Amino acid sequence: MSPPDLVLAIDQGTTGSTAILVDDALTVRGRANVEFPQHYPRPAWVEHQPEEIWASVQASVARALREAGVDASRIRAIGITNQRETTVVWERASSRPIHPAIVWQCRRTTEVCRSLKDTGVEPRVREKTGLVLDPYFSGTKVAWILDHVDGARARAERGELAFGTIDSFLLWRLTGGAVHATDPSNASRTLLFDLHTADWDDELTTLMRVPRAVLPEVRSSSEVYGITRGLDFLPDGIPIAGIAGDQQAALFGQACFAPGEAKSTYGTGAFVLMNTGAAPVASRHGLLTTVAWRLGPLAEKRPLQYALEGAVFIAGAAVQWLRDELRIIGRASEVEDLARSVPDSGGVSVVPAFAGLGAPHWDPEARGAILGLTRGSNRAHIARATLEGIAQQVADVVLAMAADSGQPLAVLKVDGGAAANDLLMQMQADLLGTEVSRPAFLETTAFGAAFLAGLAVGFFASPDAIAERWREERRFSPVIPAEQRASARAAWDRAIARLRA
Repeated sequence: MSPPDLVLAIDQGTTGSTAILVDDALTVRGRANVEFPQHYPRPAWVEHQPEEIWASVQASVARALREAGVDASRIRAIGITNQRETTVVWERASSRPIHPAIVWQCRRTTEVCRSLKDTGVEPRVREKTGLVLDPYFSGTKVAWILDHVDGARARAERGELAFGTIDSFLLWRLTGGAVHATDPSNASRTLLFDLHTADWDDELTTLMRVPRAVLPEVRSSSEVYGITRGLDFLPDGIPIAGIAGDQQAALFGQACFAPGEAKSTYGTGAFVLMNTGAAPVASRHGLLTTVAWRLGPLAEKRPLQYALEGAVFIAGAAVQWLRDELRIIGRASEVEDLARSVPDSGGVSVVPAFAGLGAPHWDPEARGAILGLTRGSNRAHIARATLEGIAQQVADVVLAMAADSGQPLAVLKVDGGAAANDLLMQMQADLLGTEVSRPAFLETTAFGAAFLAGLAVGFFASPDAIAERWREERRFSPVIPAEQRASARAAWDRAIARLRA
């Protein structure tokens, strides 16, 4: 039997679960993705069934092993990365969820957040958490479940229930209910975690009405949390050794280990993170302050690493909208050729604010719009304007980041499925006036989870050793003149102003 020589990364995303098997040369030996249903019980509400997520994880791992042609005994360690703010509450005794998972995109707690803002507590919340009061984050989602499931709040107070973001739920299931934990990157997305003390905060849990008894233990992003136990698809005894929220995992997977390095991930949404080092940086331009990661067990007392983040709620999902609702393309991959068939968008602007506007605007009640239509506007103009809308939203964030850091970004590393679109990446470079660097392997989120797990068990020697193996596939340089860039940005600002009015 071959010795354990692979790391398994489980990338549990918004629309599907991906499993990859990576060797120490960063070669992907096996990969599989399994989608699961999205549930929309009311307008602006989004749910997942946790059991469907768990089934997709099991299936993706089994398929990745089959594709690699290896036995699961070859797995040295498991890393988990996840859609971050999506919220699950389950019974400790049975491991059964008590309610569908409330997805990060869900806006059902908008009124709760507005009421909290009206009390004047947001500055205090922002000081402690680095976040704004928005239904995006987990804290108000937990309270909503406890308030809307009969008896749940009393059961939570008695310690019968457990809350977790998806990482905690998967860790619980993988360890047979032995470990209820999370890492600081996920904890920092709950509105319950103090960035400065690096722990749950009593003032915040009281404010959000979340009992401490339901909260997971906050550990490191790279350490052995427990081992697999009682599973049908994996043997007992494999260490689960890395956890990070998807965007922090992508930052790590892009080898953005130095302060000032940044990446943008284009998935369902688009998320820009900049490493700010060992001190949290308060944003003055509508961004979030968040934890990037912590390496090594807590006993080693290594410092947290922090990041500035801007979240765009709709990116790749806008292309899905073109495909599934407008039906102007048959496959997502067709959007680039369609958009290239016209020289410009013909004055059309698409603001894909289907789930509100995220950073730096933070308007949960905004909704999407198509502006500038004329009798000559066609589906190609709308397709091109949709790609421009994705790039413009990211530009909003990157420019706010430059304003917070006091210096323009030298290079933006990109990843995620939509980063494969050459036209979109060129638009991004043009609108920013910044070099855009695409890596050889776009699924850096999964790589980040693999790196964190591998570091914990000695599979990878150090972050520096990982950085030496990172490879660029293509670089996009700005080609439009500054005046054209300024004009495009001004038109976008007018579109945003109309939408918000």
